[in-house]
Amino acid sequence: MSRDYYGTLGVDRGASESEIKRAYRKLARELHPDVNPSDEAREKFSEITAIYEVLTDPEKRRIVDMGGDPLDSSGGGGGYGGGFGGGFGSGGLGDVFEAFFGGGAGGGGRGPRSRVQPGSDALIRVTLGLDECATGVTKEIQVDTAVLCETCHGKGSASDKPPATCGMCQGQGEIQSVQRSLLGNIMTSRPCPTCAGTGEIITDPCGECTGQGRVRKRRTVSAKIPAGVGGGMRIRLAGQGEVGPGGGPAGDLYIEVNERTHPVFVRDGEDLHCTVRVPVVDAILGGEVELETVVGEPLQIEIPAGTQPGHTVTLTGRGMPRVRGGGAGDLTVHMEVVIPERLDRKRRDLVEQLRRLDGDSAEVVNEDTAHRGGLFSRLRDAVAGH
Repeated sequence: MSRDYYGTLGVDRGASESEIKRAYRKLARELHPDVNPSDEAREKFSEITAIYEVLTDPEKRRIVDMGGDPLDSSGGGGGYGGGFGGGFGSGGLGDVFEAFFGGGAGGGGRGPRSRVQPGSDALIRVTLGLDECATGVTKEIQVDTAVLCETCHGKGSASDKPPATCGMCQGQGEIQSVQRSLLGNIMTSRPCPTCAGTGEIITDPCGECTGQGRVRKRRTVSAKIPAGVGGGMRIRLAGQGEVGPGGGPAGDLYIEVNERTHPVFVRDGEDLHCTVRVPVVDAILGGEVELETVVGEPLQIEIPAGTQPGHTVTLTGRGMPRVRGGGAGDLTVHMEVVIPERLDRKRRDLVEQLRRLDGDSAEVVNEDTAHRGGLFSRLRDAVAGH
């Protein structure tokens, strides 16, 4: 093997990726062209960067451990730099690789990316009761996001000194390396590890944000949640998310609603449902019951005389408000007629008197008696309709 990859970085053959990274950074601080402008340091810096790329690439490191040399330029690739070597004729496969990898003589790469980047969106969840969903509420929410550095105002530098051109990539934002393959030497481009692809170096980084232009901070956001929201819905607060690298514009903050179950009401979209237990006497004679709505408003619900099990009363517009306006859903009250399982002697005697007065008795429903209505006729009509 023509070069000692591990020895050049000063690490053992079994070094972890983090150990390799620390060793590279230590040498890079000593040999970087902005610190040491000598030609010897520049060459050495190029060498350790190329070696670092090899040892952090699992496939290339495997070749090194097997005794190979991924940076060997004998095949015409050219050591640490250069373009496509031999192996391809004009207009042949070299043009294809050049189009994909950005290599070749005169071939342009992607170029440096801006140091100022848009921020990411953030998501936070809040839990609301059904009453809060019905009326709407303003919540003061604690969020932990990246915010603009107040010391450097996003510049990243401790002074007004502009960033310097990266000496490693010469401001291109990327570096090129040659990889040998069965098809010949292929040049690939990667973001410059020194400037992270920006082509610039901040020589006097801000002490507060270490040159990032942003810091993490916990802050309070006031969120106005409209009436009618439900579980799973999201409210968007524009510009309240993460501030981007280099003090870039902030993303959005999304508030996702979790809705607590209610002890009385069951929600179905914009409609509400509840159940009222009706004693058999009230089912026969009629009556009323007071119901407190989800917003605390009392309602008198009438129980019609002769109420049957499963009877419902629908109150139009008493459900949940529609988020985008246009009124509200309905409230449906389900009547559950309660038949007592045990009766004392006095109540049993009264019911026996009622049975004698009524004169009816249980009967099997057939087609002749189905005209009276009831479950049988409903079942027959339902089956006939299929």
